[in-house]
Amino acid sequence: MKNMLKGLGAALCVALPFLAQAPADAATPAGAGAADQALVQRGAYLAQLGDCAACHTAPKGKPFAGGLPMNTPMGRIYVTNITPDAQTGIGGYTEADFARALREGVAKDGHNLYPAMPYPSYAKVNDDDVKALYAFFMHGVAPVQQANRESDIKWPLNMRWPLMFWNMAFLQKGAYRDKPGKDVAWNRGAYLVQGLGHCGSCHTPRGVAFQESELDESGSAFLSGALLDGWFASNLTGEHNAGLGRWSDEDLRTFLKTGANRHASAFGAMTSVINNSTQALSDQDIAAMSAYLKSLPPVGGNGAAAYTYDPQATKVSLDRPANDAGARVYTAFCMHCHGVDGRGFAPMLAPLAGNPNVLAKDASSLINVTLNGTGDLVINGVPSPFPMPGFAAVLDDKQIADVLSFVRAGWNNGAPAVGAAEVAKLRQSTQAGR
Repeated sequence: MKNMLKGLGAALCVALPFLAQAPADAATPAGAGAADQALVQRGAYLAQLGDCAACHTAPKGKPFAGGLPMNTPMGRIYVTNITPDAQTGIGGYTEADFARALREGVAKDGHNLYPAMPYPSYAKVNDDDVKALYAFFMHGVAPVQQANRESDIKWPLNMRWPLMFWNMAFLQKGAYRDKPGKDVAWNRGAYLVQGLGHCGSCHTPRGVAFQESELDESGSAFLSGALLDGWFASNLTGEHNAGLGRWSDEDLRTFLKTGANRHASAFGAMTSVINNSTQALSDQDIAAMSAYLKSLPPVGGNGAAAYTYDPQATKVSLDRPANDAGARVYTAFCMHCHGVDGRGFAPMLAPLAGNPNVLAKDASSLINVTLNGTGDLVINGVPSPFPMPGFAAVLDDKQIADVLSFVRAGWNNGAPAVGAAEVAKLRQSTQAGR
């Protein structure tokens, strides 16, 4: 978060009117009744909830036509066309074919999908929601003839058949079932977070086979934060410093609706989640997600004492920046937006004092956003006026390490310093091909 990032694959940014209603040129069957259209519209909402457009729509591409590159530990893959085109999309899929691909990661022709597609989460989607999603993708999306692109993964790692064994080991089949003893809102929130919202795909650590280490709150690592594609997706448990422990229910609901609150602002992959998904969700669903997330016990963090704000030592450094390399960079490039007191001008400009991303043990997101900036948050069609710019061309590795170390120590943040080698590594991996 300037927050929760995948956090966190990665991040993507436009308002999506084509999801809010079926496009005028969509393939709606002649004579479709009001009930059919209601199902399509419900599917459109669910597709937003699942953030399908973020991965299946390439920048400047047609909706859901695929082509977006995604980095994996094995190499780059390209997301597929899921429009109802019969030749290059999913126009030939039956509802059963669609459900199998969505929930089991197996395409119509029998080949296994890479688990970059979050089907271990979508396995929890219930039959009624699968039916609505199928109606939307068949009748609410315009068909686009665009061939799918082969991955850049080299043989033998590009073979798909071993994924059958991956599924046997790690895929838990079966739609979400309400937990006894929990109220309606909690269970709805758990269903959304664990299922279509697939929050664990970014925010849960992965094992050696790239599997999510936990799929629900029964495991202690669930949503405790994870490194993915150069970003660290934030801790979403109740941990006091790097998690949501200091966030009120209203803070979290505001963040999900607008991408910013008094603690943090969205960046990286979370920008696209806000733009393409959560801002369009109903207040009831946002409240349910918040209720569930706020129920998670604290896990992880940097081991420091509970954060309390203290400006004094940092103020002395800023009064004499010539004596501190990090303070010199901060006063020249950061202070006008984030303030002498580190509290920024929330929610327009994020605070650094007490920001969960600043306090996180892993500084990858801070390094990445300092190097490369972030895309605009676009709320109700209006871009944010003050997006974070990138400083890769302005500051060298040592300067970035110095200023981030200054920020992570400042205002009583107490987080570990950043080394120039860490910056150099992320600079190389994120700037490649730019």
